[in-house]
Formats: sequence, C-alpha cells, structure tokens
Amino acid sequence: MDPMAQPLGGRRSADPRVTSLVLIGANVAVFLLVLVTGGWASPWVHRLGIGPVGSCLVDDTSGNYYPGVDAAGCAVLPGTLWVDGVADGAWWQVLTSAFTHADLIHLGGNLLALWFLGPPLERVLGRLRFLAVYGLGAVGASAAVMWLGPPDSVALGASGAIFAMLGTALVLARRFGGNYQLIATFLGVNILITVLGGAYISWQGHLGGLIAGLAASAALVLPPRERRPVAQFAGLAGLAVVAVGAIGWRAMMLV
Repeated sequence: MDPMAQPLGGRRSADPRVTSLVLIGANVAVFLLVLVTGGWASPWVHRLGIGPVGSCLVDDTSGNYYPGVDAAGCAVLPGTLWVDGVADGAWWQVLTSAFTHADLIHLGGNLLALWFLGPPLERVLGRLRFLAVYGLGAVGASAAVMWLGPPDSVALGASGAIFAMLGTALVLARRFGGNYQLIATFLGVNILITVLGGAYISWQGHLGGLIAGLAASAALVLPPRERRPVAQFAGLAGLAVVAVGAIGWRAMMLV
C-alpha cells in the first residue's frame, strides 16, 4: 500500500497548509485593491463581485447606482460609469466574487474559517480534491445568486466556498467517525448568522455553496473503491457542468 495514498484517492500533500495560504494570499491581495480604491465605494466591488446584470454607478466614489438603468440609459446620464454583470459577459465574476471582500470583518471571518478548515480537509482529500470542493463551492454560490438574488444586486466574499467546506467536513466526519456533532453545531451557528444578517448577508451564496459542498462530498465518498478515481472525476465534472449551465441559462434569461 502506498503510504502517501489518501483514503478517498489521490496522494497526501507534503504540506496541507500551502493551498490555504495561497488562497488566503489571493483574498488579501484583492481586498487591498478594493481598499485603496474606495472600499465599498470602489468600482472593483462591482467589477469583481457577482452581479447578475450590470450596474450604472454614480461616478463620484460614493458607491451609489441607478437601479433599473441599462447600459444604453447609463451612457446618456452624466457622471455615471457602467459596469458589466454576468449577463453582459462578465463571466469572470463567477469566480472572482469568491476572492473579493470590502471590509475587514468580512475578510477576517472568512479567512479564519479557511485557515481552520482548509488544512484538515486537504489532509484527508489531497490538494486537487480539496481545490475541487472549494471551486465548486464558489461556482455553486454564484449559481444561487444568479437565480435567487435580485438581478441588480452584487454579492461578494468567500463565504460560499467556506460553506462548501463545512458541508464537506460534515460528510467526511460522519463517514470516517469524526466529531460531526461539533461541525454540525458550527454549521448551524453560521446558518443562524446568515438568517439574522438579513440584507447584509447573501443567504443565496451561502445556500448555494453548502449544497455544492454536500454534492461534491457525495461524489467523493460514494463511488466504490475499484472505480473511485474515474467516478469521482465524472461526478465532480458533472456538478461543475450543472452549475455553469445554470449560470449560463439564467444569464440568457436576463439579457
């Protein structure tokens, strides 16, 4: 038996902290960009956060925008700046939104959760499978925002990916005899915070990330050992296709 083999396939990372540190570094770098260009009023919030449709911003660093105004209408309004949404072709927002934060508390809470959850998960899953869970959480969150959020809203933050990690950790703890009650309690507290946070928290992104994480963990855990690598790849790829297809379908409806 390969001593570096993982219980769900793949090989053990030499240092399972590295991936989380890189993800943390990317989030901090984008936060600094947003911070030095105006924080919540920065146009980068709308360029990198996910907006189902574009926004007509007031070009005065206030962060205000004109609701319901399309690109053509924005072009004739003085002192405005149009920023595309996903339906306008800004597909990068599906992923960049998961790396974008506009205040320190939001950033700190997500990165603290990433630091505590990421290395243990990577230790069990290996680097590629861990990144698959994280990425599917981000895309799943974006899909939920596209379908369930107001079209002119903008959502940002790594919370969708964090909820995917929580869902995966819950399944793995249950599967391998870990303390899943503790993880379930922590998940429940975060769901409560989501509900009580109201308009200030994207419950859509949290829900989409959690569903994506539970689905991804099922794709990793359920396949039989003899067909595990191929079945895992097919399952994860299928989930990605469904999530991206849902985003594309909704984007076409909003054009």
